[in-house]
Formats: sequence, structure tokens, C-alpha cells
Amino acid sequence: MEIVQGKYLSKVNSPEDLKKIDRKDLPKLCEDLRQYIVDNVAAYGGHFGASLGVVELTIALHYVLNTPEDELIWDVGHQAYGHKILTGRKENFHTNRVYKGLSGFPKRTESEYDSFGVGHSSTSISAALGMAVASKYKNINKQHVAVIGDGAMTGGMAFEAMNHAGVSNSNMIIILNDNCMSIDPNVGALKDYLTDITTSKTYNKVKDEVWKVLGKVSKFGPSARSVISNVEKSIKTYLLKHSNLFESLKLRYFGPIDGHDIDHLISTLQDLKDIPGPKILHCITKKGKGYELAEQEQTKWHATGGFNKKTGQSSVPQKLTPEAPKYQQVFGHTIVELAEKNEKIVGITPAMPSGSSLNIMMEKMPDRAFDVGIAEQHAVTFSAGLATQGLVPFCNIYSTFMQRGYDQVIHDVCIQNLNVVFCLDRAGLVGADGATHHGAYDIAFMRCIPNMIVSAPMNERELRNLMYTAQLDNQGPFTIRYPRGKGVILDWKSPMEEIEIGKGKLISEGEKVAILSFGHVGNYVIEAKKIMAEQNINPAHYDMRFAKPLDEPLLHDIFSSFDAVLTIEDGCLQGGFGSAIIEFMVDHAYQSKVKRLGIPDNFIDHGTQTQLHHDCNYDATAICEAVSELLEIKINTNPIPLMKN
Repeated sequence: MEIVQGKYLSKVNSPEDLKKIDRKDLPKLCEDLRQYIVDNVAAYGGHFGASLGVVELTIALHYVLNTPEDELIWDVGHQAYGHKILTGRKENFHTNRVYKGLSGFPKRTESEYDSFGVGHSSTSISAALGMAVASKYKNINKQHVAVIGDGAMTGGMAFEAMNHAGVSNSNMIIILNDNCMSIDPNVGALKDYLTDITTSKTYNKVKDEVWKVLGKVSKFGPSARSVISNVEKSIKTYLLKHSNLFESLKLRYFGPIDGHDIDHLISTLQDLKDIPGPKILHCITKKGKGYELAEQEQTKWHATGGFNKKTGQSSVPQKLTPEAPKYQQVFGHTIVELAEKNEKIVGITPAMPSGSSLNIMMEKMPDRAFDVGIAEQHAVTFSAGLATQGLVPFCNIYSTFMQRGYDQVIHDVCIQNLNVVFCLDRAGLVGADGATHHGAYDIAFMRCIPNMIVSAPMNERELRNLMYTAQLDNQGPFTIRYPRGKGVILDWKSPMEEIEIGKGKLISEGEKVAILSFGHVGNYVIEAKKIMAEQNINPAHYDMRFAKPLDEPLLHDIFSSFDAVLTIEDGCLQGGFGSAIIEFMVDHAYQSKVKRLGIPDNFIDHGTQTQLHHDCNYDATAICEAVSELLEIKINTNPIPLMKN
């Protein structure tokens, strides 16, 4: 598919080029940029709806601001595609989220225009405030702008930052991109509050009068500040009946305004630049703007693979043979099965119902499944509160986002030894989202907490069995980690069985080397063993299932029987499953040769899971090479099949 830049976008390779375009022609540039994003994502896939919704805002910001000297911080990078295209990365944009290509998120090492790296939400206001305070300290006069989606506003960190910003007297603008969406529709009181603001006739009548005055600010010269002050005083009588949350935090509130009116946006931003102190501009936008299908089904079109631009149909080749389900789907169906038999079970997710498949339970049991918004800390302690009342919460959080609720896991769940089941989705290397989204650290940070059980299934049946086991009486804090993507079993809906806590199992017998795997990557061992069998090399394979507690009787047998042990995990090597095995070995004075495979002590960039597993040396090829090293023999690993993800 040909990707055309359009008459106006072809002239823009930097914000300086953008400023050369006549203001009356900017709507045409908006159209060019929007179509360029549509064409690129249609051809190569990627995040979609969020960036389409901020095309006008993106152009207006770069038109008014002096970037990169002025600091522009995007909250959650899915909305920054237009920003990347306008800041020198247009010709390489086809490599977005591709192995060795552009990151799908703002990244400081990628461009001077990316003022702050983002992947998790609700961070922009804190970062912008830090920059603004630093500029004030260094006596530097420049703008600091945070663009935050209303979904990200549900994160507690955003409120903490606004509370601080209101008393900082620092030069910053917070732009609230209000589209009523994160990935799924927004939930909670804040969403209702913002809706009230945008629909209140009295409020909007007053707001219109304010903007008429602000539109004439430049004509008042030195008296502008006093004029605005007088107008504000006159309208606050009206606002007392519709108390403004942001004003109560001492943030000067402006809006709401149409986030797709490029001319009004520019005028407004130019006026706000001249108003000192912290300010918030409320912009109403539509996620997926300009592509009808994305406007109609905003959750579906949050991110997509390649598709036919005219029909919206996927261009990703369809598999002709049945495939194993995704782990996420197995979780979604299994929790419903369990909940139908156990009335104590409830489900919790922080703003990821469709991604985690908890939406299946939300549809069938709406009173027992809760989307708490982008608020991982709250999700954990909310789950703890439920557990104190005898319920069994299944708290489904992506591994990378679990990091944000770690203090609550320790203090509110584990110290009290509460039966909260943490289903850590997207554990391990996740692929195209890259370093900010890899679930690299949960094995290490969960296994060091007293009372915590840490488990990982090798396949879909084991995920079901672990979920069944976790909801039995008095299990305490229980972690089940599983990767992004497909499992390996077609007929996975088998009856569920209890797994003895801390019990591993022998997958295949062997000699000389024992391979201990933890989680889905154990399937790489099966592939590697097929290659080695052709060369009469036969290591044993054990699926340990638990990183805590370890199966000590099984480990005693292994270390008594094998002089060489290989561990493999889809997690960080420092403090992970392999480290636990070495600790056991040292504690019991065994002296076997041990080699560990897993994520090295680096932040891993984006690529397919298969590519990244290969780069990090824990795919089937790496397993063969590790066995070769332990046995001090040569193993031919070419050609070797790659495990599907």
C-alpha cells in the first residue's frame, strides 16, 4: 500500500517547518497528518485511536510552543504518533514498533523533542512540574506542558502532582485530553464529573463569556491581568454552585473547548502562555477522530494489526488450522467457571478489562467484577479489603503495572496474609511495546515477600489448575504469572485439578543435565530436546511450576543425581527463579555446575517475542547451546524451529 504524505505534510520535517505554513492552511495539514497515521497503521499495525484524536492538539502545540526548548510531555505514548511524525521521524515512521526501529512511545534517547520517556500512565504532570520547578530554580523562562488523557487522570499520581502544582507557582500548562476513554471506556466519579462540566448549560454560558474576554487579552496591554482577575471574580459566584475540582486545587481552569478546532486551540494556547502559574486546559476530543470505524468502536481500534483502510478488515493472514487460545482468554473463561461454583470469587482490574479478558466476567457477572480505573495501588488495597471480608479477589494486573502497586502488596496483602490472587498478565517479554511494558521483574520482587506464593503455568491447563488451586480455602497471597499471547494446547477446557503448593513435576527423563523451567518457556525446552535427541543427547526436563515455595524434595533428588543444572525463565536473572535454585544449592552445600537463562541485566527494546527471546538467549537454540556448554560438547542447532507466540 502506498503511503502518501500529502501536499502540506510533505513540507514538514520539524516544528520550524510547521510554523512556516499559513495558519489558514493548518486544517489541511491536520487532514494530511491524520491520513498519514491511518495509512501507516493500516500497513504496519500499531496504536491507533488515541493519536488520531489529538492531531489538531499536536499541531497546535508545536505551532505555539518553541519545542524542543519548551518542554512537551505526553502522558502514555499511544497519543504521540503525530508528535513523532512532526519532529523529524516521518521518513522512518514505518519502523514504528518494529525490531530495531522507532519506539512506539516517546523516548529521550530517540529524539530531543521527547522530553520525557513514558509508557505507564499518570506521570506527565509530575514530570512537567519537576521540569518547571527546575527552570524556575535556574531562572530560565520557558513553557512546560503536560498532555494527559482523562483516563490517566484516574491514576492517583496525577492527583498528587496537581495537589503539589497548585501551590508551586511554577510555569506549566496541564492539557486534559478528554475523550472519555483509556483503552476501555473510563469509569468512576471523575468521568461523571467531567461529563457534568461539559454538559452544564450554566457553566458553559459563563465559560463562553470568559473566552470572549480572553480572546481580547492582547488588546488590554499591561492591564490584561487585572481584567482577567475581575472577570474571574465575577463568575466565581456562578461556579460556587458547580464547584470546580481543579480550581479547588489552585489550578486555574480554562475550558472545556473543542479539541478539534485548530484555530481556537492556537488562540487559546497563545493566551495561556502569557498567564503565569499552573493552569489546566480542558479539551474535548474524540478517540479515533477521522476514521469512522475507530470512532464507532474505540476499544477495538485502540491498537490494531495491519488492516484494509477501506473496509477495516484485518490484513494479517488468517490461520487455516485451529490454534491454541491466548492465555488471557483462558483466564477470562476460567474465572467465570470458578465464580459460578464459588460465590466468594470477585474480579478486579485497573482499566484493562478487555486486555485481561475480565470483560467476560463483567458481562456475565457485573456485580462481581470491577474496573477501578488506572489505579493499581487502589486495585491491590481494594482487593485486600474484599479479602478481609471472606471474598477471594482475583486481581488481574499486567506485570509491568504491578510494579506500581508493590508497596500495597507488601503492607496491605502479605503482612496480613490475605488470600488475594494476583494474576500477572503479560509476564516476561511482551514484544512491540518494549522496555516500558516488559514484565521482567515480578518473579524477583514477588518471591522475596514473606507469605507470597509465586507460580507460573507451562500451558493453559496448568493456568486453569493454578487458578482453581488459588481459590481454595486459606491459600494466602498467591501470584500466577503468564505471558502475552497464545498457549500450546487446543483442547484446554479440561476439568480443573488442585496442584499441591510448591510441587514441581518431571516432564521427561534424561541424563547428565537437568533442565529446570519455570512457566511457558518450558515449551522451548521441549523443542530443544527434539533437536538434541537427533544427536543422542538427552537432558532431563522438570517443570518446577513454583518459584516460591520451591519443591525442595525434588531439588534434593535433582542435585543428588545430576552434575549439571540449567534453569530457564522469562524473567530477570537477578533475583529470579534461577537465583532461587542457586540459593537452594548453596544452602544445602551442593556443588553442581549451574547455568541460568533469562532476561539479562539490561532494559530490552521492542521486537517480536521470538526475536527478543533469541536476543536474550533463552529460546530453543540458546537451550541447546547451554547444554552444549555444560557437557563441553558440540551440538548442531541449525536449523531449529522457533516457538510460536
